[in-house]
Amino acid sequence: MRIATYNVNGVNGRLEHVLAWLADTRPDVACLQELKTTDDRFPAAAFEKAGYGAVWHGQKSWNGVAILARGVTPIETRRGLPGDEAGAQARYIEAAVKGVLVGCLYAPNGNPVGSAKYAAKEAWYARFMAHADWLLETGQPVVLVGDYNIMPTDLDVYVPERWRDDALFQPSLKDTYAWLRGRGWTDALRAVFGDEARVYTFWKYWRNSFQRDAGLRIDHLLLSPTLAPRLEAAGVDRHHRAKEGSSDHGPVWIELSR
Repeated sequence: MRIATYNVNGVNGRLEHVLAWLADTRPDVACLQELKTTDDRFPAAAFEKAGYGAVWHGQKSWNGVAILARGVTPIETRRGLPGDEAGAQARYIEAAVKGVLVGCLYAPNGNPVGSAKYAAKEAWYARFMAHADWLLETGQPVVLVGDYNIMPTDLDVYVPERWRDDALFQPSLKDTYAWLRGRGWTDALRAVFGDEARVYTFWKYWRNSFQRDAGLRIDHLLLSPTLAPRLEAAGVDRHHRAKEGSSDHGPVWIELSR
């Protein structure tokens, strides 16, 4: 069972790229972030034609998350996090797919540090951590995937000293990610590649960042203790990031035993 996450940076503007990626890699589950579209303009028909059912949570011009499933329609179990205010940004959706509970997230960026945006990011993560803990208590096989907008360690950024003041690299947020791992969530990429490997999932568009491999690892897949033993492989579809006009994120995937 292949589960993938892909920050598409505009699902309608890059629909051709997303469909080509689906056809090439055929994930069983694909979690998309940064849709940048309202619910009524989500390209559900195009995904259905490609063989994927979908649930989605859109927002005009910004944010937005979706879960696609090959051959079936995901069963939506939650839209937004517990404690989200009415009209909150579209950053979380959850669905049951083929015996696995999938949470798809797009965490706030939070820049600049010390601003209201950063405070909102910390508050969002407090709600996310509480929900993640509740999911662990259920004992279900769960995967929490998406753009976390956190670089957990110095190995997850090409030049750490340049990012010390960035909201994605603050000690409190790195502690949040470490806390999740400490509670029992398995970082799938680290489990496969090891804690010393440099694995990137995002490359800025400027200064030939991709060509120089000047990247960041901010897209993560966390597995619950009941799901982690099924992990067999993981990777980043760098060749799709390399295509002209692609998102600045590379699709990230895991393979689970059935």
